[in-house]
Amino acid sequence: MVSIRKPAVADAFYPGNPVELRQMIDKFLNDAKDVKINGKLRALVVPHAGYIYSGPVAAYGYKLLSKHPERFTKIILVGPSHFAAFPGAAESGADGWQTPLGIVNSGSLNEGKKEKDIFRTIPEVHAPEHNLEVQLPFLQCVMKSDFTIYPILAGEVSPSALAQAIAGILDDKTLVIASSDLSHYNPYERAVKLDSLCNKAVPALDIKTMEESGDACGKTAILTLMNLAKKKKWKGKLLDYRNSGDTAGPKDSVVGYGCYAFYSPK
Repeated sequence: MVSIRKPAVADAFYPGNPVELRQMIDKFLNDAKDVKINGKLRALVVPHAGYIYSGPVAAYGYKLLSKHPERFTKIILVGPSHFAAFPGAAESGADGWQTPLGIVNSGSLNEGKKEKDIFRTIPEVHAPEHNLEVQLPFLQCVMKSDFTIYPILAGEVSPSALAQAIAGILDDKTLVIASSDLSHYNPYERAVKLDSLCNKAVPALDIKTMEESGDACGKTAILTLMNLAKKKKWKGKLLDYRNSGDTAGPKDSVVGYGCYAFYSPK
């Protein structure tokens, strides 16, 4: 029997109407500036709040992806669990994930792998979670051919161990996306100061600084990507940074959003 993971936050984090949803994403992509990287795209860090807040920032990463979408058939999505604690990393067990734009094929990293002590199937932690789901409509809008997602929620797991497990399946057709917002609910100026640390540490692959001082809800996901980038000798680049005070909210209590790309140099 085919198992489909139903959307949890349609009509909340993003429009449930497919026409309105596609129009919103198209506007975000059109408004985002072209940012060039000197190499092949390998991974992205993108935010995951409601689209009116973080969509303009996420669009920078997806616009970069849209330049060569045909390169990728596998998308590994890694993000935090906001609702449950568990050891290791959780897969959804679903054969597909549904959004208002259709169904995306979903696979498992567990198949034939030795790292089964890290990956486990826990559908119930994925059911209410928004941070991977909100990436899918963007992917559906920019990818020009069929692709398969590998959704992972990071629990209590070492970023370096998770990076090692993911590294085993990487090839030129695989893109890794870490889903994370930055600092939460600080006054505007303090948020900019706190987030500037991540904006320097993440693209510089400064793992020590990020571990000790980085403020991000998806910190494990970001650190996993940073460890992976270091192992693969990728370079990093900040694509865009804003917070909710810049996009669609007041400035007295904001959430930070950073978008970063990792690439293999030419």
